[in-house]
Amino acid sequence: MNPTNPLNSIAFITLPENFKISRNSFKIDTTIPLPVQLASPDVEFSPDQLTEEMIFAGILTILAYDQHNKNTLYYRSLINTARPNLKKELTEAAILKARNEDFDLAEEMFTAVRGLDPDDIASVLNIALFFDQRADSYRKSGLIDDADAYDADAELYYQQVMASDPAVPDAFFNAGFFYLKKHNFLKTKECFETYLQLVDSLEKADLNKQTQYKIGRAREIVNDINNRNLDNELFKGAYDAINRGEEEEALKLIHKFLEKNPKVWNAWFMLGWALRKLERWDQAKEAFEQCLVCGGDNVDTLNELSICLIELDDYESAYAHLMKAMKKEPENTKVMSNLGMLFLREGKYTEAEHYFNAVLAFDKDDKIALAALAQIENM
Repeated sequence: MNPTNPLNSIAFITLPENFKISRNSFKIDTTIPLPVQLASPDVEFSPDQLTEEMIFAGILTILAYDQHNKNTLYYRSLINTARPNLKKELTEAAILKARNEDFDLAEEMFTAVRGLDPDDIASVLNIALFFDQRADSYRKSGLIDDADAYDADAELYYQQVMASDPAVPDAFFNAGFFYLKKHNFLKTKECFETYLQLVDSLEKADLNKQTQYKIGRAREIVNDINNRNLDNELFKGAYDAINRGEEEEALKLIHKFLEKNPKVWNAWFMLGWALRKLERWDQAKEAFEQCLVCGGDNVDTLNELSICLIELDDYESAYAHLMKAMKKEPENTKVMSNLGMLFLREGKYTEAEHYFNAVLAFDKDDKIALAALAQIENM
C-alpha cells in the first residue's frame, strides 16, 4: 500500500569483469545488469559510490516488486550465495519492526523475504499475521477503511497457507483467531477443528508445552462456540447484514436467535451494535447492559455502552464505564478517544485535549484525535 513505487529508485548497472561480491568471493555474471538501490529516484548514480549494500538492496527490491523480471532466478541465487542467512535476518528484523508498529518498513521487509524464497510457506504465514496485526492497530485508531483493507489482505494470505500441501497446523490455529475477531464463528470453528485434527496425528513427543497450550485453547473456543450456538446461521447472517449496512435486517435475525439463545452475550452485543448504528440510543444501551449481565464484561462492550450514555447525556455513567475499560486496557486508543469526546461534550477542553494528545502519542495520524484538537483550537 506504499503510495510510491519502490522500483523508481532502482538503477541498472554493468560491473567490471573482476568485480566480486562479499568475502565469499562469489563471481558475478557481468553480462547481466545488476540493480542498484539509490537514495531516491532523483539521485544520479555515481560509480565511485557503489557499495555491496546498494546492490543487495537493489536485488531485494527487484525480487519483492518485479517478480516477473527475466533475471529473477539469477538475482535470487546471487544474494542467497553471498548472504545465506539474509532471509532469517530479514524475518527477525521484520517481526521486530511490526512489534514496534513501524509498519511500512516491516511490510517492505516481509515482501523482500517473500521475494527471496516465494515457496517458503512460513513466510506466507508471517505476512498473514503481519497484515492481521496491522489491521488491528488501525482499527483501534479509528482507521476503519485501512483496517478492512489489511484484513482482506490477511485473509488472502491465510487462505493461501491453509491450502498448502503438506498442511501447516499453525496456519489454521492463527486463522481461527482471525475469524474469531471477525465474529465469523462458523469459520472460526472450522479452522480450530482442522487444527485439532492435524495435531492429533502428531506423535506425543512432538507435543511441546506451546502446542499443548494451543490444543487447549482451540478446544476451549470450539466448545464455547458449540455451547452458545455461535455457529448458527442466524447469528452469522445478522453479523453479515450489519457489515452490509442492513441493520434492520440484522435486528430481525438477531431477535430470532435470542429467542432460543437468550443468555449469549455476543448476541446482545450484536443487537446493541445494530441499534447503536441506527442511533436508537436507549435500546442500544439496554442491549449492552444485558450483554454485561450475560458475561460480556469486556472493553468493547464498555466502550460501546459509553457511546450510548454520552449520547443520552449520562456523562457520569459514561465516565465510569470508560475508566473501567481503561483499567482493563490502559493503552486502548478507542477508549482514550471516547474519554476525549466525553469531556469535549461537557465543555472540559483541557481534559479533552489531554486524552486526544494521549491518542496521538500512540498514533500521530489518528484522524479523530486530530480533528477534535483542531475543533478545540478553533473554539
